[in-house]
Amino acid sequence: MVVVQPFSVEQWMDEHETTAKYNIAETCSASISLDDLCALAGGSKPENLFNTSTKLGYGAIRGTEELRSNIARMYSEDSNGPSPENVLITPGAINANFLVLYTLVHSGDHVICHYPTYQQLYSVPESLGAEVTPWKTRIEDEWELNVNELRGLIRENTKFIILNNPQNPTGRTIPEKDLKEIINITKEKNIYVFCDEVYRPLFHSLDDRPPSVYSLGYERAIVTGSTSKAYALAGIRVGWIVASKEIIEKCLHARDYTTISVSQLDDKVASFALSEKCTPRLLERNMKLAKHNLDILAAFVDEFSSVCDWYKPKAGTTAFVRFSKNGAPVDDVKLCKHLHTKVGVMFVPGGHCFGPEFKGFVRIGYVCETKDLEDGLAQLRVFMKDHFSEI
Repeated sequence: MVVVQPFSVEQWMDEHETTAKYNIAETCSASISLDDLCALAGGSKPENLFNTSTKLGYGAIRGTEELRSNIARMYSEDSNGPSPENVLITPGAINANFLVLYTLVHSGDHVICHYPTYQQLYSVPESLGAEVTPWKTRIEDEWELNVNELRGLIRENTKFIILNNPQNPTGRTIPEKDLKEIINITKEKNIYVFCDEVYRPLFHSLDDRPPSVYSLGYERAIVTGSTSKAYALAGIRVGWIVASKEIIEKCLHARDYTTISVSQLDDKVASFALSEKCTPRLLERNMKLAKHNLDILAAFVDEFSSVCDWYKPKAGTTAFVRFSKNGAPVDDVKLCKHLHTKVGVMFVPGGHCFGPEFKGFVRIGYVCETKDLEDGLAQLRVFMKDHFSEI
């Protein structure tokens, strides 16, 4: 029987985000409008987007050729780049992740999962009857994966290595040398390497950006992404899987039971946003926002360094900050609830949503509108002065 664990982070968001005055827990880059997109594209508009004579039937099941071509181009870092046939469009990366796992993970399989990470990546395999071993990282090691540990984690029935690059919630990245070593190890055992790359390519504080796992030339490499995080378009619900044609076809068989297609309108907007005329300026806008806002958050952490510590993120949109009192981590759930009640600020409690060993941590989404971050941190300063002693 399938047993699905409660999805802690999503339930927390659902419970608190509509009532928070200062939501600085959101993980998407500050959302943009169609008008904003058109301005970034030099004033051009998506062709026929609002053609009211268009019949509103199903969209293309795999995604339109235009959209899949645009996504394939984004992953064409070298000769191992994908073709449109290697791309499958899904309703968001959350659906892409689920579809990959539902298709390829079975009862009795063993899965190794980068940790901490988005709960879906380990709870879904568990619900399918697989045994999951967390590949743990620690703040004391700046959340760096120890690739030398991997061989010791692999078993005879290991089927999947699951990665998250950039990592949610820490903002850590896996460098190219480690990715290549992971591929070399998994090739020996014919193990799938699945990487959730939903925060790619928001490498705002790195000189050398790591390649996509797909570009490393391994036929069992699978990556997922979406328009939500780095591209500031969560509202259109467009994600994708990039993999070998064989894996894509397997995913299509399972997809027939879940989703026929994404909306025609969503596909059209995504095609426009991910086109060569729009994407460079869109990413430039989000990179600048991430760098600027990260400096603002860093100033707060420095100001309260007696009770706060962190690994300063190098990529993505999230930071994992630990709050302590008298040398011990605070109760993160109590902290977040008091923040919400006293000053209207929303964080995500790390111990509750990412694992009990992360007591005291909170996840902060810092690539929101700058004013929202500044206003939220201003209220957080009030809380630190007037209410932190109550935690």
